[in-house]
Amino acid sequence: MKPLVLTAMFSALALGPVTQADEGMWLYTNPPREQIRAKYGFELTDPWLDHLMKSSVRFNSGGSGSFVSEDGLVISNHHVGADALQKVSTEKKNLLQEGFYARTAAEEIPCVDLELNVLQSIEDVTARVNAAVSAGAPAEEAFKARRRAIAEIEKESLGKTGLRSDVVTLYQGGAYHLYRTKKYTEVRLVFAPEQQIAFFGGDPDNFEYPRFDLDICLFRVYENGRPIKVPHHLAWSVKGAQPDELTFVSGHPGHTDRLLTMAELEYQRDVAYPYALDRLKRREVLLTAWSARSEENARRAKDELFGIQNSRKARDGGHAGLYDPVLMKVKADAETAFRARLKSRPEFADAVAAYDTLAGIQRSVGAIALRYKLLELGNAFSADCFGIARTVLRAGDERPKANGERLREFSDSGRESLELDLFSDKPIHTDLETLTFADSLTGLAEKVGVSDALVQRVLAGKSPRARAAELIQTTKVRDVAFRKQLYSGGAAAVSAAHDPMIELARVVDGEARELRRQIESLDESRKQAHAAIARARFALDGASSYPDATFTLRLSYGVVKGYEEGGQQIPPLTTIAGLYQRAESNKFKPPFDLPVRWVKKRSAVNLATPLNFIGTHDIIGGNSGSPVVNRAGEFVGIIFDGNLQSLVLDFAYEDVQARSLSVHSAGILESLRHVYGVKDLADELVTGRRR
Repeated sequence: MKPLVLTAMFSALALGPVTQADEGMWLYTNPPREQIRAKYGFELTDPWLDHLMKSSVRFNSGGSGSFVSEDGLVISNHHVGADALQKVSTEKKNLLQEGFYARTAAEEIPCVDLELNVLQSIEDVTARVNAAVSAGAPAEEAFKARRRAIAEIEKESLGKTGLRSDVVTLYQGGAYHLYRTKKYTEVRLVFAPEQQIAFFGGDPDNFEYPRFDLDICLFRVYENGRPIKVPHHLAWSVKGAQPDELTFVSGHPGHTDRLLTMAELEYQRDVAYPYALDRLKRREVLLTAWSARSEENARRAKDELFGIQNSRKARDGGHAGLYDPVLMKVKADAETAFRARLKSRPEFADAVAAYDTLAGIQRSVGAIALRYKLLELGNAFSADCFGIARTVLRAGDERPKANGERLREFSDSGRESLELDLFSDKPIHTDLETLTFADSLTGLAEKVGVSDALVQRVLAGKSPRARAAELIQTTKVRDVAFRKQLYSGGAAAVSAAHDPMIELARVVDGEARELRRQIESLDESRKQAHAAIARARFALDGASSYPDATFTLRLSYGVVKGYEEGGQQIPPLTTIAGLYQRAESNKFKPPFDLPVRWVKKRSAVNLATPLNFIGTHDIIGGNSGSPVVNRAGEFVGIIFDGNLQSLVLDFAYEDVQARSLSVHSAGILESLRHVYGVKDLADELVTGRRR
């Protein structure tokens, strides 16, 4: 990656309010009203924001979406819906590859364990959470007190409202907000194009631009067997996004590290990213080789392999950013300047000390991070069967405890979501499970050492491949009825089952829990240190900044705008004509081949129709599927990617070349009507109601 030309405005470092660049993943409770009014003359009103918020959808599979008709129609990306497509596909009917359209309500396919959430309200509960922690309490005691308070708040909110209630940590511990969301679990597939057109250009074009992808997928939400009626859904713009137009993105960015200190960033650069990249590249090679052996292998591994390739390329770009001397110097200079401001004010002594505290915490984390990731995060046990087994095992131990004493995933507020996942009847393929489990067990032995006492107990005198095959073949946890029996029977039933995979989870559980306890204690200390910095930041600069991304709903804004690269001006929009030209220039060879229907329908489409466009919006992974709307709140496109230069946005905003990538609303309509011939669906998007 070339050195980036970075803007000087880093609100994430809280050097001052953002007033120039289109920066920020803003909380709906603290939108950038003044910045937008001053720069674009547009007023963000409460009704406008409330409508957009309640039209936005979060996918539990990771990603965003939006309601686009009053009859519960939801649009997201094909790659966000890929998990659902994979789970309803079979060897004879590969919906992920071939696409799908339900011409009648009866043909809409129920999705497996797909949960959609729509934000209804946000409440600041910072004071209540912090009040539960005694001044000067040791980190572990403080963590337990905070966990009890959060569990109490969530359970109380769930009881009063019936809404899913999650307390979210913001500003690295500087604030705590209660998010209440309406949850939907009766979701059906309506339309998906072929994966080849949704991901045209494949890995070579991923995170590149120009792009020519129809990366969309449509679902319908039901309750009690009937499509829901939604008062908040986005009107569809037939014209779509225009060059230089102000537009907004409402979505769920997953994670950013803009508030990290230099010590924390250096750890990411030197330790965390290399570990993650090594693991991703190893898994990519494994699945690529296995997929090449048969079409059925390729089908079974396709969704996971796509996700791994996407993550690998994204992390490669982010890692390169951490080696960019321009970026790191700007971050270091900003931190130095801010610390100098703090040192001149005695009342911020705790914030000054926090930087050294965070450096020490990072060293402590580094000492146990490898075993924590392998054992507690499950990197050493890459199989759905193991995840199920551990959930069943821990449920038996955790459920009898008081709500505030449990591991967070077993809290009352998250019970329904946990059970939806645990009792899913999604397909689990033993051959693929054995492959990935054996490889991860091999990785455990390589990373820790085959003579390690725990490794010896895990392998039980067998090779990783033999041990994996034995466990996958003999476990019963793939049987949903078996899981339900043990889950309801509690710890006694789990012990009596003597299931080999559950017993393996038991072997690991003691050390894994202890590592988690240590990490959570260190994380509590980290939050307290960051909270001290946040308090100083707010005191000096006001609440004009936004927190790091947390997979909660955020608002970004920007303009549809091209950029210059290599002396050439890159236009802001691509067209359907460009799609055919790109395929022809590569002689229609994969991954630049087109689905048969696209070849046949070439003369039927308006080639000048925009297909993709770029903008200066501040986005990151998790924004996939986010609606792009204009000033009128109309749907003008859908985020599906960023360009290569945008991969640095994890650490800092850049608007010279970094761009969001979206599918154009006009291109979607043209494709539905003239390539797929699904006029009724196109009409529903335009009119906002089903015929």
